[in-house]
Amino acid sequence: MINLPVLLALNISAAEVDGGLFDFNATLPLMALQFLVLMSLLNITFFKPVTKILDDRDEYIRNSLTTASATLQEADLLTRQYEQELAEARRDAQKLIKSSQKEAEKIVLSKIKEAQNDAEQLVYEASQQLVLQKDQAIKTLESQVQILSDQIKAKLLNNQSTN
Repeated sequence: MINLPVLLALNISAAEVDGGLFDFNATLPLMALQFLVLMSLLNITFFKPVTKILDDRDEYIRNSLTTASATLQEADLLTRQYEQELAEARRDAQKLIKSSQKEAEKIVLSKIKEAQNDAEQLVYEASQQLVLQKDQAIKTLESQVQILSDQIKAKLLNNQSTN
């Protein structure tokens, strides 16, 4: 009996000789030509449009990033400028508040001095009137004292003459 593995080995080596995976005959160049035609067709119909779309997308992304970067820089610049203007406006407002407070204090002090002067003037005028009224009262009293003393004297003289 012939050994089965040996027989199978002989069949396999005979099959390889008849035709194998890579036969170097007329089909190899035909297969290579088919491969090249398929690659060129795929390149024309699929790869070039996809590559163009991908390139356009990359360019759009680059342009968008550039625009966004420029816009961000401009926004940062505007933010700094507005912050500086805001700080300057705050300083101006503080200066205005301080000057207004000083003016208000000056006005209040002048009004207080004016009121004190008015009060002193009123006190002076009141004291002058009191002095005048006192002098008039004294004169009136003196005249009344004189009249009363004359009347008392006259009564006393009348009483002494009748007695």
